Amino acid sequence: MLFEIANPIALAGWLALAFAPLAPRLAGIAGGVIAPLILSVGYTAIVLAFWHSAEGGFTSLPSVAQLFESQWLLLAGWVHFLAFDLIVGAWELRTARRENIPHLILLPCLLVTFLFGPAGYLLFQAIRASLRATRTSAGAPA
Repeated sequence: MLFEIANPIALAGWLALAFAPLAPRLAGIAGGVIAPLILSVGYTAIVLAFWHSAEGGFTSLPSVAQLFESQWLLLAGWVHFLAFDLIVGAWELRTARRENIPHLILLPCLLVTFLFGPAGYLLFQAIRASLRATRTSAGAPA
C-alpha cells in the first residue's frame, strides 16, 4: 500500500515541475519541498521501523543485495530514489530559472531525471555547459 501511495506523490511533484511556467511558486513548493518532504518522512519511518531486523549492509554488492531482500527495505530504497530524483529535478528547475534556460529545453532533462536519475542530471549539466559556451562566444554574459 505504501508503494501505491509514494508513486503518485512523486508523480505529482514531477508534474508540478513540468508545468512550472503556469504556476512558478506553487511548482517550486509542491515539487521541490512538499512532495520530497512527504517522501522523506515515509522513507525515514520505514527505515526506523525495519532497519533493526535487516540482514546485509553496504560493504559489498552481495551484502546490499541481502539488505534489499527485505521487502520493507526494498520499499525504502525505492522511496529514497523517488525523493532524491525529485530533489535533483527541483534543483534543475531552480538552476534553469536562475540561468535563463528555457523551460522547453529543461523538460527533456526533467523527464530523463525522472526515469533515470543521474543520466538526467548529466544531461542537464551538459546542456548548461553548452548554453554557457554558446552565450560566452556570442558575447553574452554566462
